[in-house]
Amino acid sequence: MFSTFDFDVIWRSLPYLFYQGMVFTLTLTAIATFFGLILGTLIAMMRLSSNAVLSGVAASYVNLMRSLPLVLVIFLFYFLSPYIGQWIIQADQPVQVGAYTSTIITFTLFEAAYFAEIMRAGIQSVPRGQVMAGYAIGLNYRGVMRYVTLPQAFRNMLPVIFTQTIVLFQDTSLVYVLSITDFLGAAAKVAQRDGRLTEMYLFAAVVYFAISFTASFFVKRLQKRISIIR
Repeated sequence: MFSTFDFDVIWRSLPYLFYQGMVFTLTLTAIATFFGLILGTLIAMMRLSSNAVLSGVAASYVNLMRSLPLVLVIFLFYFLSPYIGQWIIQADQPVQVGAYTSTIITFTLFEAAYFAEIMRAGIQSVPRGQVMAGYAIGLNYRGVMRYVTLPQAFRNMLPVIFTQTIVLFQDTSLVYVLSITDFLGAAAKVAQRDGRLTEMYLFAAVVYFAISFTASFFVKRLQKRISIIR
């Protein structure tokens, strides 16, 4: 099987695969995680709100996003966002939204729904007694959330947050539907150009496995350390 395996095509393509493809993949993962976590935390607080309207809107958003395939959301947002932008700013023509910007916004909004559920669980994991103690020393709702609840919620949910980030890293390969060159897209272009599909797709699989497996290993170690602290 490996007698005709061309390792040279992989070696020649490494700069393109990593400096263009992997850089985009990691950038998208980092941006979507950062903003998705911020938005997800806000949505989680809305879901736990005593206001029925805020809680209902947040629950509907989470259920909608979690019920749709990510690839479908990527398509829908890319084609609908120009018209949404036109409606928001009352423009005469649809607003031009590039594939890169559309992808970042889509991944952020989609991942926010999952981070919202993670943070909701984290907030609810904080003992009620500590929350009441925060109120007892004179903190208001914002103060309790900032100094008592959210720091512990983030710490408790760190392993789950990182696990979801690993899933996000793998999901970035779906940007191929918009012809964006991520790591897998770069490997596919080289494979088509040189007629070496087996080599390039196998190499891409090895890289994805190595990164995801290594990250999962450190997540497990982090989880054990957090369990000891508790």
